[in-house]
Amino acid sequence: MTIPNLITLMRLLLVPSVVFALLTGYMGWAFAGFVLAGVSDGVDGFIARHFDQRSELGAYLDPMADKLLLVSVFLVLGYMGELPLWLVIAAVSRDALIVSAVLLSTIMSHPVKVRPLFVSKANTLVQIVLAALVLGELALGLGSGMLRTGLIYLSGLLTVASGAAYFVGWIKHMGGHAETEAPGE
Repeated sequence: MTIPNLITLMRLLLVPSVVFALLTGYMGWAFAGFVLAGVSDGVDGFIARHFDQRSELGAYLDPMADKLLLVSVFLVLGYMGELPLWLVIAAVSRDALIVSAVLLSTIMSHPVKVRPLFVSKANTLVQIVLAALVLGELALGLGSGMLRTGLIYLSGLLTVASGAAYFVGWIKHMGGHAETEAPGE
């Protein structure tokens, strides 16, 4: 158990707190928890890289913690009417399909080596910025209008593009065209 893994576990524990704060109207606490999770993600990554504390557990835990927080916040913001349901459904479905594809390929003894694609990293970044913007608006009473709308459509576009890229890579991998690795997240 490394220091970065402990920080990641604490980030996992923040998820129910952020969700609870959102659902009970404590928008400032939800925003603060989301920002704290983002800062802790940067801190654990810095410590892991610069102090040689990378671990196999951390390689799985870190993206799981990030995804759990982002999916949870998207679901609650969709429930609250702050994000369009089509975007929430697209984002959650994409993640569920990727996890299912990885599990299926593992069960079929043809495991996929997990490596995020550039379009996926861009998608995650836009989703994080969108979630932070909406949480910030709710906490601080600010309006962003066109910026929020633009991020919603950009997030939708990147979600579809990322999902399609993973699907094509997975099909190639399962068909034997990519012998050593295929994308996954």
